[in-house]
Amino acid sequence: MPDILAHLQCLAPYLTKTTIRQMGHIVTAMLMMTGRVTMLGLSRWAEKGGSYRTIQRFFYTTMPWALVFWQFFRHKLLNDQATYLLAGDETVVTKSGKKTYGLNRFFAGLYARPVPGLAFFALSLVNVEERQSHPIMVEQHIRQANNKKAKQLKQKKKKQPVKKSKPGRPKGSKNKDKTKVTLTAELELIKNMVLKLLLLVNGAISLTYLVLDGHFGNNNALQMTRQCGLQLISKLRYDAALYIPYAGPQNKFGPRRKYGDKIDYDDLPTAYLKQTTVEDDLRTDIYQAHLWQKEFAQLLNVVIIHKTNLQTNAQAHVVLFSSDLTLAYDLLIDYYALRFQIEFNFREAKQYWGLEDFMNTTETAVTNAANLSLFMVNVADLLLRDFRRQNLAFGVLDLKAHFRGYKYVAETIKFLPEKPDPILLGQAFAAVARLGAIHAAESCSHSP
Repeated sequence: MPDILAHLQCLAPYLTKTTIRQMGHIVTAMLMMTGRVTMLGLSRWAEKGGSYRTIQRFFYTTMPWALVFWQFFRHKLLNDQATYLLAGDETVVTKSGKKTYGLNRFFAGLYARPVPGLAFFALSLVNVEERQSHPIMVEQHIRQANNKKAKQLKQKKKKQPVKKSKPGRPKGSKNKDKTKVTLTAELELIKNMVLKLLLLVNGAISLTYLVLDGHFGNNNALQMTRQCGLQLISKLRYDAALYIPYAGPQNKFGPRRKYGDKIDYDDLPTAYLKQTTVEDDLRTDIYQAHLWQKEFAQLLNVVIIHKTNLQTNAQAHVVLFSSDLTLAYDLLIDYYALRFQIEFNFREAKQYWGLEDFMNTTETAVTNAANLSLFMVNVADLLLRDFRRQNLAFGVLDLKAHFRGYKYVAETIKFLPEKPDPILLGQAFAAVARLGAIHAAESCSHSP
């Protein structure tokens, strides 16, 4: 079986020997166990030295998780020859009760409505060549409690009659500088995370793009990204009003004209067409242009993916954009598609590593539980690399079955008067490790 403790020694400069030893017991137990990943469940599957009290001490220890993620990635997963993107997204974990730190109502896409729970924003490094995401930083999104007085004031303002103003622009008003924006608490959180990560990376990886979903397809998010020294890749609303830059003659006096004709998504200019493909009666046209959107401070590199059903003539389109005007359309589409890899990290953290299961309530314990579950995604990826040299289809379920088989064999051997022959032991391990596995390892090179 792989030596988990040896893989964690790269964290020695930032964690104590006791914490690393505790983490080794917990990581091994998580790889073996079935059922919900809770402190009690971990203590039942942990080997000698992993009592419930030990696991409890670990979860109540303050740890520099940003350094832990980065050091593990740098020593174990980093590919110096690869191209990396910085992707970010939020995940919501449903929770009940009233005492869990940060508990509030957050919108969950899975339920399509706000649900009581916890929200965590994660940054990940996406390897473009391997098309795989590695979580690198996790922070909890804390929403301020609702203020009843503030609600009452808002209701009073709504009841007051609104005075009608004269049409047109008020006299004396000046143009606003759209690059100077007030960031929301969410954007401030993301900005601090990105700046902290860039300090940790310190040039070890060349990061150019921050990829965020359509929720951040606005000027505030773009300005936040530019303040961090990165370029934003995101998505606009399907009905976003886009304008061609005006190229005609300007007036001698007065303001210079900036916006030209408005883009009609049903009749896009052929001059912007970059690629057309037809597959199964579905035609896909890809357009790229530098366009204005009146809410943004700068020109946008816009890619419009327009699809037409040749049988029904039904049409649909998606509008992607980047602040980098030199980025080619195919790379922009590919980079935005790679953002979805972080969703697989969330899925594995919830399904296998306890992101949806933990019952901790204090700030430190909740932080450790969330970070540990996403840290396990990186640990599992490292372990899977060895097994996938034999079988590319080897997955997380197979990995857990392998470790669980080791646990069963090791516990059975304790009842035997003499230790079996190594060959027989290897065969027993291989047979038991296949129980519950979908794609078993082809050799017994990892036997006990």
